[in-house]
Amino acid sequence: MCGRYAASRRPEDLAGTFEVETWEPRESLEPDYNVAPTKEVYAVLDRPLKDADDKRPVRQLRRLRWGLVPSWSKTPEGAARMINARAETVHEKPSYRRAFAARRCILPADGYYEWVTGVQERDLEVEGKKKRPRKQPYFVLPADGSVFAMAGLYEFWRDRTLPDDHPQAWWATCSVITTEAETSPLAVAPAEGPHALADIHPRMPLMLTPDRWDAWLDPARTDADDLRSLLAPPPEGLMRAYPVSTAVSNVRNNGPELLKELEGPEEGTLF
Repeated sequence: MCGRYAASRRPEDLAGTFEVETWEPRESLEPDYNVAPTKEVYAVLDRPLKDADDKRPVRQLRRLRWGLVPSWSKTPEGAARMINARAETVHEKPSYRRAFAARRCILPADGYYEWVTGVQERDLEVEGKKKRPRKQPYFVLPADGSVFAMAGLYEFWRDRTLPDDHPQAWWATCSVITTEAETSPLAVAPAEGPHALADIHPRMPLMLTPDRWDAWLDPARTDADDLRSLLAPPPEGLMRAYPVSTAVSNVRNNGPELLKELEGPEEGTLF
């Protein structure tokens, strides 16, 4: 899954990386080292500009709220639970299939946090039994330091309780698409602990390599079978992971120190 990530890159750098044609500097976000559900995040998307005569898709850097609200939803409640969409079923789930066909985006990140889930705890979670030992968080990122381009979906939701001219009448929301975690060895693994992403958690965000960006963002591609071919996992051996402080477990903590690599797992945590 993806429940927390870091996004500290400047919008002008993201615009250059993704060949963005337009973005609004006044809507810039501060670097966020502990992005949590319901926060506003950057998204790259191809869409005609509002009120423009030219209806061609334009690559934009936009602010979206993390936690998708389907357009047909009566209320925004539940958005915090709609932060992830599974690659295996995104084309058929009512909450995601329309967005999958027409509103796809890339959510840029430095990397994502994941808390190690031991085998016994996974079994208990599957059975619905609560067991919450202190877990060791890991930061997962491309080994070469490049941007982590997470496949995403976005939606627009109209708050019918507000007038048309209200600035919050429309919500723009998004979800991260996840896939099965890699079982192959990490490009750079910690000396002590997991040596594959699947050792940390069975799911991971779907990372799009640059050769898939244009196809993924193209709104003219709407065939489900065609689009599902873009959901294949990235090549193996691109990722690294290292342990970080359990301070990241508290959403109130936010700063570059959260990305500091520890020599090993903190005492008293799994792994």
